[in-house]
Amino acid sequence: MNRRLVDTACPACGHQPLDVFFGQRAIPTNSCLLLDTREEAEGFPRGDLELGFCRSCGFISNVVFDEAEYSQRYEETQGFSKVFVEWARKLAARWVDTYDLQGKRVLEIGCGKGEFLVWMVEAGAGHGIGIDPGVHPERIETAVEADRFTWIKDFYSEQYAHLEADVIVCRHTLEHIAPVGEFMRMVRSAIGDRLDTVVLFELPDVKRVLDEVAFWDVYHEHCSYFSLGSLARLFRASGFEVLNLELDYDDQYLLIEARPSATTPAGGDPLPEEDDLAALAAGVDAYAEGYEALAGSWRERLGELRARGGKAVIWGAGSKGVSYLTNLTNMGMTDEIEYAVDINPFKWGKFMAGTGQQIVSPEFLVDYRPDLVVAMNPIYLEEIRLQLEELGLHPELIGA
Repeated sequence: MNRRLVDTACPACGHQPLDVFFGQRAIPTNSCLLLDTREEAEGFPRGDLELGFCRSCGFISNVVFDEAEYSQRYEETQGFSKVFVEWARKLAARWVDTYDLQGKRVLEIGCGKGEFLVWMVEAGAGHGIGIDPGVHPERIETAVEADRFTWIKDFYSEQYAHLEADVIVCRHTLEHIAPVGEFMRMVRSAIGDRLDTVVLFELPDVKRVLDEVAFWDVYHEHCSYFSLGSLARLFRASGFEVLNLELDYDDQYLLIEARPSATTPAGGDPLPEEDDLAALAAGVDAYAEGYEALAGSWRERLGELRARGGKAVIWGAGSKGVSYLTNLTNMGMTDEIEYAVDINPFKWGKFMAGTGQQIVSPEFLVDYRPDLVVAMNPIYLEEIRLQLEELGLHPELIGA
């Protein structure tokens, strides 16, 4: 795709034009839906992606985003990983302690399967309200009394502005929302004059994606991409005072902690971490060329392994896996990867959107005996290595 400027207003700050620097055609519109047959997976709806960079605020968006499905068949949880659970529980406890949330009311927008909200209540919060179209209350396990939770199977909107809370949590949801400025203004409006409300967001860091050319972290349902700076700038413009801004989870995730301001935009001096426009611009300028080189090298490596009679699998049948397989298939990969492994039992026997690989349990590998396992997130390498060793398997294990 040729690089170009488009007369589209930035959804975060309203600046135009946007600098479109990377694009893909006909990629799966969703990555985490449970698909029952290979035919359904291979015929899954597709959409386009054109990443537009705002040189004013640093926000990156898919300027041709249409829609994605979020429903009861959406299976995104990382809650089956011990590594993730340990980290997320510590974060929940830290937020409860830092902001004195003992006995307080927590509203989580986009609560997924509800684990994090449960962990906050277990850490001392008083009551949790979780809103998500894909929540399954029947799957939630906790020793805490059930009446301390309210689960709403829906998208957050003005309809729920009446739900008052001492803290609003929103994790890995904002990147799925196209009109981000409008959304943040809605959240600010719902808070009103309750200026002691704490607002805690978590989402992926696009600067890492650009710097590492992590093309498996770019996909259709992620229509909005933030850095520390662009996220803080959106919060300030929407009427929030930024209290803390940091990277966590092996520098993959952005964490922002804020309170509503009495003025919009909020005052205050920017934090040092917000000074990233030049670095973002450099990453944008290098991404397309780096993509061709890295994706091409993966395609070549897997092709050579298959030619020698070797077998490869990916470990991680979520969004990263769908994007990884889609990109390599678009480069000519055919049967080099037959299966995707996942520790989430709700995914076993289902199929990967777009490319159709069957999702299998780790135990499946005992008979399949792969020569290469590609971990879609390297933070889980040691956890995966231990599981493979427990199964008596010692394939080459590398991270994407």
